[in-house]
Amino acid sequence: MKSAFAESRPFLLLSLLFGISYFFVKDNNIPGVYLMTWKGAGVGFLAIYALIRLHRLDGKIVGAIMAVGAIGDMALEYDLILGAGAFMAGHLLAILFYSRFRRHKLAFSQKAFAIILVPLSVLIAWALPSNRADAVVVAVYCLSVAAMAAMAWTSRFSRFQVGAGAIMFLISDLLIFARMGPLDTGNIPEMLIWPLYYFGQFMIATGIVATLRHEMAADSADPVHA
Repeated sequence: MKSAFAESRPFLLLSLLFGISYFFVKDNNIPGVYLMTWKGAGVGFLAIYALIRLHRLDGKIVGAIMAVGAIGDMALEYDLILGAGAFMAGHLLAILFYSRFRRHKLAFSQKAFAIILVPLSVLIAWALPSNRADAVVVAVYCLSVAAMAAMAWTSRFSRFQVGAGAIMFLISDLLIFARMGPLDTGNIPEMLIWPLYYFGQFMIATGIVATLRHEMAADSADPVHA
């Protein structure tokens, strides 16, 4: 157990190092390929962390979700459509993943929140761009990230970690859309988009890994499964 943690801890630390430092260097005069790699490394190391900590199919899926996110981060530096496509693929994969871990009992308030979250987010996203030609494309993309967040919220993973992380991811994207309209000259998106996105991804990855490893440990200690 300690050996496994020692092996994975450097990747979490590297993720934090690149993820946090990117916020402070993203506007500096750094050659494009280096900045792109720097940007992708934060979530990229989360993919490696998940693969190392979960030695089963779930680890590969979580690793793939994070890897696609890192690819999306880097692709956005060159082509918005390519980057958005990568993120949509990651959201669809995450939706399928969360569907395997449904929470059997949901309080009415939690269920209502998840149901309202998707159409409300899509409506807000549709309303934000000043160029109305972009509204439908933005709304379609937002549908994927909002559905992912709703599925994470209603999964059996911790709402305070995985659910909240997915909501942070959604808010980050809504701020990107706001920058296409009412907040195009404001500082709020610039200050919040990356921190919300990166720490949202960090909370998702570490929360899923912690839950699944706890379940694996409980199964191995259960005499019925011994």
